[in-house]
Formats: sequence, C-alpha cells, structure tokens
Amino acid sequence: MEWARRDRAELLILHVLSPPAPLVADAYVTPQVWDTLLRSQRASAQRRLDTLVAKARRARVRARGLLAEGVAADRIVRTARGRRASLIVVGTHGRTGAARFFLGSVAGRVVATAHCPVLTVRGR
Repeated sequence: MEWARRDRAELLILHVLSPPAPLVADAYVTPQVWDTLLRSQRASAQRRLDTLVAKARRARVRARGLLAEGVAADRIVRTARGRRASLIVVGTHGRTGAARFFLGSVAGRVVATAHCPVLTVRGR
C-alpha cells in the first residue's frame, strides 16, 4: 500500500475463487446445495475483499476490488495483462517438498507466466 500511495497508483485487489471441492469423493450434492455453497463462498470472499479495499482507502490509497473465478494463476496473469498492471504482488504460503509438489504454487506459476514484474510476499 505504501508503494501505491507514494506512486499515486491504483491498487487492484484481486480475489480468485476456485469451485469448492466436494467433502467426500462419492457424495452426491444436490444442485440446490451446490448453488448455496457457491453463493456462500462468493459472499464470504466479497466481504473479505471489501474489508481489504476499505483498509487501503483508509490508508489514502486508490483501491478497487475484483472478484474473479477460475484457475488462480491464470486469472491473476490475465487480469494483470488486461489491466496493464506494472507490478503483481502475490502472497505465498512458502510450502516446500511434498506439499509444494502435490499442491503446486500459484505464486510460482504467476512468476513464470506474468508479463510484468512479480513481487512475492510470504504470509505470516
């Protein structure tokens, strides 16, 4: 936020939703329950996004929130390219070893495919 304020840049806060995974592989979920899960997921993500945008605005930063759906790394890179972003800042869990192998790394894929510089920030 400090860089955005200093450079008078707009901060676009992007949250990418992936479809929720079923809790049990063989469980049947009715379309109504599935729709309820998706609405709940979207509403929760939108609330978190609104909180972050409000925090940035209180810090005197021009900020907007955007909620997108799809594969996270792809949507981040495509959104940044479409908005002509000059920098992507992406959080990372800092996973290593087997966890990284099986779960992958959104940040790593963003770094590998982005058209602009990417700053990765390890979460707490």
